[in-house]
Amino acid sequence: MRLHHVPGSRSMRVLWLLEELDLAYDLKTWSLTDGSLRSPEFRALSPAGRIPALEIDGRAIFESGAILQYLTEREGRLAPRPDDAERADFLGWVHFAETQGNILQQLNIHHIFLRPESARSVPLMKLETKRLALTAQVLEDHLAGRDTLLASGFSAADCMLGFNIDALFRFVPIADYPHLAGYRERMGARPAYRRALVRAGGDEIYAQDFYEVPNA
Repeated sequence: MRLHHVPGSRSMRVLWLLEELDLAYDLKTWSLTDGSLRSPEFRALSPAGRIPALEIDGRAIFESGAILQYLTEREGRLAPRPDDAERADFLGWVHFAETQGNILQQLNIHHIFLRPESARSVPLMKLETKRLALTAQVLEDHLAGRDTLLASGFSAADCMLGFNIDALFRFVPIADYPHLAGYRERMGARPAYRRALVRAGGDEIYAQDFYEVPNA
């Protein structure tokens, strides 16, 4: 089993899940900025040239949500069964995580990656920050009085969505979301998350703790 990974990227979701499942795997690290993700070698694994990709069972799987669902079904752990009443909630949070992840991606592009800075859209940054705050409030309300996304306890949905929270607090104030901040602390304290963080190799994306929307 081999996970194709960029430090600080969505592949952390899968890396964390592999540690939670206690599976043996190799890690191949790529860069977002050197063009290697557009190479034929990587495109053979992930056609859109996006991280992550997982080589497993004689094939490559791409898209973090698909990998997560495949692994939990393969291992029979950390996800409700299809006939379980919580299955719909589990799938909803898995896909909510990617909705939120796409907002974070837009903010990353406009705050960090677009060059020259004059190419960045301040109105878009304001709009996406408001959209991100809306998703953060959904989580804040949901996590009041509970430790994990599902009432039954920790699941792979927490790997999928928990990864987003560090990035989220780069763009919205942590003080506004105390329940979400507590969730972040609980997820960060999990032994498997700590192991994954060591293997992940740092963060290739963020150079500062918080990104203010610039004045137009």
